[in-house]
Amino acid sequence: MMLNRRQALAGMTGALPLLTGAATDDYRIDPQRVADGLWMIHGADEPMLFANGGAIANITIIATPAGTLLVDAGPSVRYGHMLRKVAENLTGQPVVRVYVTHLHPDHGMGIAAFDPATVAALPGTIADMERDGRGFSDALYRLLGDWMRGTDLALPGRRIDQPAEDFGGRRLQLLPLAGHSNADLALLDECTGTLIAGDLLFLDRAPSTPTANLGRWRESLDALAKLPHKTAIPGHGPFDPGGTRAIAQTRDWLDWLDTMLRTAVQSGLAMVEAGPLPIPDRFATMAAARYELQRSVAHLYPALEAELLPRVDLPEG
Repeated sequence: MMLNRRQALAGMTGALPLLTGAATDDYRIDPQRVADGLWMIHGADEPMLFANGGAIANITIIATPAGTLLVDAGPSVRYGHMLRKVAENLTGQPVVRVYVTHLHPDHGMGIAAFDPATVAALPGTIADMERDGRGFSDALYRLLGDWMRGTDLALPGRRIDQPAEDFGGRRLQLLPLAGHSNADLALLDECTGTLIAGDLLFLDRAPSTPTANLGRWRESLDALAKLPHKTAIPGHGPFDPGGTRAIAQTRDWLDWLDTMLRTAVQSGLAMVEAGPLPIPDRFATMAAARYELQRSVAHLYPALEAELLPRVDLPEG
């Protein structure tokens, strides 16, 4: 029998537990109430690993008179099914909407557990998932093995083209932004003043930059800072009860990263020399700081070299 690529990858997962241990435990999904009718599931503040099953992104559950809302759905169909059960048991209402904040697989692969008609994302996110989703999915099969069993790429069935959505009197502002990716959705729960920012915000966990545009990201931070929010849920890291610390810390890291990388390029350092450069003491307790710095060098350095270094292979004049 001929196997397609996905079947072959799924079959490979049978060998992975021999090396890493089988994914015999279920995901530990522990919602914490952070506002009236609103809970946050705190993802692991570490890189995506077999040990954590890829469950590193924060997830939000919102109870409304019209049903249960989710913001992001985790890394796998297994996680998505568990999330649905936890959320519906918590609220006593079926899930009627799942918002996907951006294309990255730790946030969106779990939508395979839901009816696509209930899953909503920005048009740019849907296009990004159509282009890159299969590659992300295949990479997670290799990394997470048995945790991904049964997961296939699913796309949101609803395009977000309105500024807000109301669920029985609970109204969410839907904010189309960008910077962490080409299309980043942030939501403001008007009932509680809770800003749900996806990966535009990180807190006490270093920001990741695989698809980042730092200039647009900082413009989005400006927009978030102007919102009438009281608290904030970042894409990674703990709940921000004041609503301002995550914005300030994310901006601080991005400003430092941009300046540091530009200085390194202009000083003639190679990529392998930039990754070990010192990290400021104010970021010393930030989870995954060295890991994300080294990834950011790989993500951002080539474009900065092209921007900042003169071409020596072209004739003068």
